[in-house]
Amino acid sequence: MTQTLTPSFSDTQNVHRYVLDNGIILLVTENPAADIIATRLFLRTGTRWEPPHQAGLSHLLAAVMTKGTESLSSLEIAERVESVGARVSADTSSDYFLVGIKTVSGDFEDILELVAQLLRAPSFPEAEIELERRITIQGIRAQKEQPFSVAFDHLRRGMYQNHPYAISGLGTEETVSQITRADLQEFHQTYFRPDNLIISLAGRITLEKALSHIQRCFGDWKAPPTPLPKLTLPTIISNPHKAIAPQETQQSVIMLGYLAASVYHEDYATLKVMNTYLGNGLSSRLFVELREKRGLAYDVSAFYPTRLDASQFVVYMGTAPNNTAIAIDGLRAEVDRLTNTPLTEEELQVAKNKLLGQYALGKQTNSQLAQIYGWYETLELGIDFDQQFQIDVASVTVPQVLEISQKYFCQPYLVLVGPQAIVTPFSYSH
Repeated sequence: MTQTLTPSFSDTQNVHRYVLDNGIILLVTENPAADIIATRLFLRTGTRWEPPHQAGLSHLLAAVMTKGTESLSSLEIAERVESVGARVSADTSSDYFLVGIKTVSGDFEDILELVAQLLRAPSFPEAEIELERRITIQGIRAQKEQPFSVAFDHLRRGMYQNHPYAISGLGTEETVSQITRADLQEFHQTYFRPDNLIISLAGRITLEKALSHIQRCFGDWKAPPTPLPKLTLPTIISNPHKAIAPQETQQSVIMLGYLAASVYHEDYATLKVMNTYLGNGLSSRLFVELREKRGLAYDVSAFYPTRLDASQFVVYMGTAPNNTAIAIDGLRAEVDRLTNTPLTEEELQVAKNKLLGQYALGKQTNSQLAQIYGWYETLELGIDFDQQFQIDVASVTVPQVLEISQKYFCQPYLVLVGPQAIVTPFSYSH
């Protein structure tokens, strides 16, 4: 008998939300267990906001933003952070831009003041831009040598066409080569403003103390009178097809992709449960059936990322080239099974327990707490989404899984990467 895991909703009771006069949203999670304060500063921008000819701009901005201000060099910044054992990072994703801080509480005010300088007035030194540009282009070239990255790039482009989700966050060699310092400055001036900023803290700090520090570092930052630009993005249209990419590798990589719901859609939680059942971990359906029982897979899994716009439900496998045909059939059969064979109540409950358990384990550290609550606020879901998501997962039923499988898993995008002699015949068949 499978035990039902009951969601716990106590976490959000310790989360305080405050909006500053200049529009900054502050979230404070009091967690005094350890003398650590983790901070996540989210901006509602990222690769989704990049013009097509500047793909990779926000990644390059993240790489150089911590490399200089008007008064501090890259080395001086690094020494100031490392001398107290703190961590400061900047990163970008499809749907947000992020600056992270981790420090002991005694050093928090000093490091926050430094990060405020970096966030508000980076100098974007030309030498650092050129260095990070070369590193980025090396990363783009390295992706072209990795079968999984090649397959995913084909899948992304096929599914999203002209939408920004179609391109790697690194951009392309062509676009990254053309990004200028002026482009970085313009993007920064457009989106880095207090009314577009969410600051999420977790650790040994009270709301009053946090508010005092934030006001000191950010309170005089005024939002410009011009509103944030309104994005007009291409409509994502489903057009499933095959993409064959010959590459002399030791394995074939097979990917099946299905356009799926955004985080705002009522199907979101059910799709998360289905992803857990199908491809999450060593006990997942794909792993047990295709790797353990049939020995077809070097690697097999599924993923369904959380997205502002239409997401993608992807199953993939790495297999020996001579097993390519049977592996494609096996992968298709496991997805199709969801559309014509209802899960048992026990199978569903195991998947829900696993997802809820992993979700709970993902909120253990201050960094995780700062991340998840700040992320929900950035997506305009609010911190109450933490509770609602768990309720929605616990409420998923067997008929829902069957209905939603039939809704999304009709015809896949198929991408195949492998030795030319193996994959070329699939251009004309299968």
